[in-house]
Amino acid sequence: MFELLQEQLFQLALIAALLVGLCAPAVGTFIVQRRLALLGDGIGHVALTGVALGFLTGSAPVLTAVLVSVAGAVAIELVRARGRTSGDVALALLFYGGIAGGVMLMAIAPGGSNAKLNSYLFGAIASVTPQDIWVIAALAVAVIGVVVIFGRELFVLCQDEEMARASGLPVRFLSLLIAVTAALTVVIAMRVVGLLLVSALMVIPVATSQQLTRGFRTTMVLAMVFGVLASVGGLLASTVSTKVPPGAAIVLLALAGFVLALGVGKLLRRGRSEESRVSSRMRVEEVA
Repeated sequence: MFELLQEQLFQLALIAALLVGLCAPAVGTFIVQRRLALLGDGIGHVALTGVALGFLTGSAPVLTAVLVSVAGAVAIELVRARGRTSGDVALALLFYGGIAGGVMLMAIAPGGSNAKLNSYLFGAIASVTPQDIWVIAALAVAVIGVVVIFGRELFVLCQDEEMARASGLPVRFLSLLIAVTAALTVVIAMRVVGLLLVSALMVIPVATSQQLTRGFRTTMVLAMVFGVLASVGGLLASTVSTKVPPGAAIVLLALAGFVLALGVGKLLRRGRSEESRVSSRMRVEEVA
């Protein structure tokens, strides 16, 4: 293991896994609370068009993916807010349009091949370059900064949009902020778990944390811990055997954590319920 840590490729992959493991559940907490769990999938498909656009124009695919995914996230939020199309229909439009656009642009790109999209569709953490790390780190700082600075306002919005509006909060701005932050998170994670699986890392650690905690802040912190454990664990699994895809390993570990937390959560709730019944019985006896 020590020798592995000295290899630059593994160091870069480990940094990427840590950043994704922190950012994806942090943003996912707000998305899940707002019942937009599939938003990451929709943006991920739009980001595919951005990646293909990068190959077509000879630009950096990560940067074009940022621009296109942010534009797509803003579009879906505006459509959802104006009520012209329901949120699930708008997401479906992003799904189909994003995939079709990515495949078409890659097909007409000079020397383009759909095979080049595989590393973005399914992740290729072993091929992360120092330049990728700088971009991912910058985006991660932006995402965490949004969570830290606007966390309280976003919490109120996710709990009750009408209450947030009555409290004088800029609901439209905050809604767009969540969408844009989710778009940045998708781009951060696409080299690690892939665009087809990125939403899983935004949702599953949050769902796992919800089985064990009650408070919003505690749920977010614990979800970030689970996200890091799944990301690093999947990376280590892929180094043990070259046949293990890191993106799939990360998601499967996250799912295993959810199943385990589901059982533990039931035991905890049963214990709390029993304590509550005993406490109520003791109070009744004291009054009697």
